[in-house]
Amino acid sequence: MLAELALDLRWSWNHAADEVWRQLDPGLWESTRNAWAVLQGVSRDRIGRVFSKPDFHQLVQALAHHRKQAMDAETWFHADHPQFASTKIAYFSMEFMLSEALPIYSGGLGNVAGDQLKAAGDLGVPVVGVGLLYQRGYFRQEIDAYGKQQALYPYNDPAQLPISPVHGATGEVLRLQVPSPGQPVWLRAWRARVGRVDLYLLDSNDSANTPALRGITSELYGGGSELRLRQEMVLGIGGWRLLHALGITAQVCHLNEGHAAFAVLERARAFMAEHGRDFPVALEATRAGNLFSTHTAVAAGFDRFPPDLVLGHLGTYAEHDLGISPRDFLALGREDSRNAAEPFNMAYLAIRGSGAVAGVSRLHGEVSRRLFSPLFPRWPLREVPVAHVTNGVHVPTWDSAAADQLWTEACGKERWLGNANQLGTDLRQVPAAALWRLRCASRKALVDYAREELSRQLAMTGASQAAVEGAKQVFDPEALTLGFARRFAGYKRPNLLLRDRERLLRILRKPGRPTQLIIAGKAHPADEEGRGMIAEWVEFIRRADVRPQVIFLSDYDMRLAEHLVQGVDVWINTPRRPWEACGTSGMKILVNGGLNLSELDGWWAEAYSPEVGWALGDGQEHLDQAACDAIEAEQLYSLLENEVVPTFYDRDAEGLPTGWVKRMRESMARLTPLFSATRSVKEYTDRYYLPAHSAYLERASDGGAQSAATVEWRNRLDSHWPLVRFGERWVEGRPGRNEIMLRLTLGGLVPGDVRVELYAEGLAGVPSTVVEMHRIESPTNATGDFLYGAEVSLDRPPSVYTPRVHPWRAGVSVPLEEARIIWFG
Repeated sequence: MLAELALDLRWSWNHAADEVWRQLDPGLWESTRNAWAVLQGVSRDRIGRVFSKPDFHQLVQALAHHRKQAMDAETWFHADHPQFASTKIAYFSMEFMLSEALPIYSGGLGNVAGDQLKAAGDLGVPVVGVGLLYQRGYFRQEIDAYGKQQALYPYNDPAQLPISPVHGATGEVLRLQVPSPGQPVWLRAWRARVGRVDLYLLDSNDSANTPALRGITSELYGGGSELRLRQEMVLGIGGWRLLHALGITAQVCHLNEGHAAFAVLERARAFMAEHGRDFPVALEATRAGNLFSTHTAVAAGFDRFPPDLVLGHLGTYAEHDLGISPRDFLALGREDSRNAAEPFNMAYLAIRGSGAVAGVSRLHGEVSRRLFSPLFPRWPLREVPVAHVTNGVHVPTWDSAAADQLWTEACGKERWLGNANQLGTDLRQVPAAALWRLRCASRKALVDYAREELSRQLAMTGASQAAVEGAKQVFDPEALTLGFARRFAGYKRPNLLLRDRERLLRILRKPGRPTQLIIAGKAHPADEEGRGMIAEWVEFIRRADVRPQVIFLSDYDMRLAEHLVQGVDVWINTPRRPWEACGTSGMKILVNGGLNLSELDGWWAEAYSPEVGWALGDGQEHLDQAACDAIEAEQLYSLLENEVVPTFYDRDAEGLPTGWVKRMRESMARLTPLFSATRSVKEYTDRYYLPAHSAYLERASDGGAQSAATVEWRNRLDSHWPLVRFGERWVEGRPGRNEIMLRLTLGGLVPGDVRVELYAEGLAGVPSTVVEMHRIESPTNATGDFLYGAEVSLDRPPSVYTPRVHPWRAGVSVPLEEARIIWFG
């Protein structure tokens, strides 16, 4: 019973079981927050003695009963979509942030993956996660006595992690292979339980592998291109093979970034083997069930590999397993298939293997359409087939105990699974004094934690006893507390606050209105610029006049993030627009009553209004980065001086900062439900998962007969598309309307193969217009011309409408799956 509880990561956000592990070994529990490590580290005698206590035994029994009730309860998915009871969605990601007890994450991408798995389990969405088990994970950070970041790589002992080995049908430890030059890579599999959801993790540290192959899953985002390519082969190819070995038939495959794109190839290969089809038909059938979420806002952020490296590792797989030539294989990851020097782009492969593509915020959808527009030449930017689902956070993971109590009293225990609109209505009824008590209690808890953590970190680096003891007195629980924590990278501008250090210090030390600032974050070990920016902050903080107001807490991980987002009054974020695809750190403070001061980028670009926080920037992109940085640094200081600090300290007769609490209330009520993973997973389910499930089943029916017919249609396009020509265009006036007419030569195609349209570019405030043209008569001359016509309103002159023709076939997504287009003129 204890083992079952310890191996379910649901208890990492539902803290009802914490007391169990605290009673078994309080020291180990506080240092690890790893229930499985506690259970493994405590003697059987100790467990027996504690378990014999009636109160402890009753607690465990109650937790087991509660877990069973939760697992058996009806969920949103089964209530709203009972016809999809057999659906299975495979969710592939390079990293998952679920708990500090399972350190296989770096930052934002893993945060999104972990929170979506948790929300899927809460909602009953039938998701299964697929990822990698890293022997050393992402590096752990230490700031040494000289203020420099040091990267440490402790070993992740599987026996101490909340995972269990996966066994085959006959009880043996499951092992499988993926291709590799010289010899295949043997993989082991592990299962992590996340409430109703299973996460399967692949591990190359198998004794049958050479040392180089055993190290494939050694580090997250470590090594060079070859290691990354091998990791992505293990994730994509190995991940799909693992599902097959487990007997899991997934109709939908969600690629969380392009790292997992090789899964589309292995899925197609499996279809080939099952139905005896060739690769083009198999890809045609399976891509309808694939969804690609892109998280990258700059082209340089996509994984790209040299062609020779790709063919060296996958050339045999392409020819023998997929039955395609090296040229055709590389073309799947290239913009220009004729350019032999062009690298292989994993995002391009994901797009060519998916039936839908989505960015992770509204602005990121716009940015992604620009990034991917080269794959859709001559299509208007607005029609580049990238939509968006704005990320959300798993609110129960990030709320404090005090926030949970306040929301429960106001909105009920199951609030995050119910009516989001009602949440806002109920929260707005909470008295101002109760909201302010939440903020004060949360800030005090953060100050207590920061003092303890800072003193421990100083002691670890050999600081003097006076410094260690002094750290236990830093900060004022009543003072305005700002937080800035994220990856230290140039585009995130973590040192924007340091642009005028003396002015920052004046803001922090204003008499009667003190402000304190907590900084945290890692720089990739290979990022010299990022490491240098950390050193600048540490140097600044070590000034005697700064030390009481600013601290840097090292080793920014999930546990530290929880304390920060629960306790800070204001979360500051300063990315260079539009490089923050979404950002989720600022979403986590919403439930706890914190406020955001952020660049109008990512999620904040769609969330911001003056009633809920403060905004940096003008909502535009600027080529002169240096000038923009100077302007926005000035704006940041001014906001702090003239709005943030005064609003926090302006109190009424009862001592309440009424303006501050008003912003708090509106931010909590309006934004918390909107930017939750519950909302984003529901959106993914309704907009993508269920349509993808149906589309895949239709294309795969009869062994892929429909897909084979679609491939024949494409082959026909290849032969005849160059012969398609526009003829004469003219306008005929009608009462109250115009009719635009034209002649079109299809050159061997039939009208059912194409769609003819009129396109008018949008104006300010007016969207673009697409009007389908209909065939009026069949060809009557030797050239095979067809006559098409369409009526348009008199609101705009006929000259703004340009005829165009593109391929069309029922069930085929244009232009995602077929990007050819011809324009008149």
